Amino acid sequence: MAPKSSHRSALGLLVLWQLYQQPMHVYRMQKLFEAEGKDRIVNVRSRASLYQTIERLQRLGLVVVAETMRQEGYPDRTVYAITDAGRDAAQLWLREMLSETGGEYPEFIVALSMLFGLPVEEAAAQLELRAGRIEAQLADSKRAIEAVPPELPRLFVLEEEYRVAMLETELAWLRGVIDDLQSGRISWSEESLRKAAEMFLPADKEDAR
Repeated sequence: MAPKSSHRSALGLLVLWQLYQQPMHVYRMQKLFEAEGKDRIVNVRSRASLYQTIERLQRLGLVVVAETMRQEGYPDRTVYAITDAGRDAAQLWLREMLSETGGEYPEFIVALSMLFGLPVEEAAAQLELRAGRIEAQLADSKRAIEAVPPELPRLFVLEEEYRVAMLETELAWLRGVIDDLQSGRISWSEESLRKAAEMFLPADKEDAR
């Protein structure tokens, strides 16, 4: 049976590709993710999230238990392996995630659509806080790139390069919006919001009766 793309997730793809290389237990998987810098793009620090993702992949038939490792003085560790369906799913999800642009609904975009829910000054202040955090993340990513050994192929740095590009773009955009808020070029009031609603939102036909 062909894997369903609706079941895909970023963490699920990372797990499948890690198991694509070889069977392993969750502790080993988590350490590899951190060593590869995957904790910078997906939340892999929570082992509970990893277990939940693996359980879901098991239910989908994409991952199976290969063996249970027992070592005196240590808790048993379950080793997971990818199935043929899991290999197909990993390929499908990778193609889709690389090419598609829909289906992503970040919280920040939702918050921007409701920016007028705060006073102008507070909205600007919250965006200032975000800008400061973006600056810190950007500096961190640039340090990570500078620390990359020159012999490491660029292929393994693309995700960090993309992260830097996106952070730089967002920071520049944020600074422009904050400046417009502080200067009054972007502003709102209850009256302006009401007028905008009257002008641009469809009228309720039942209310018009």
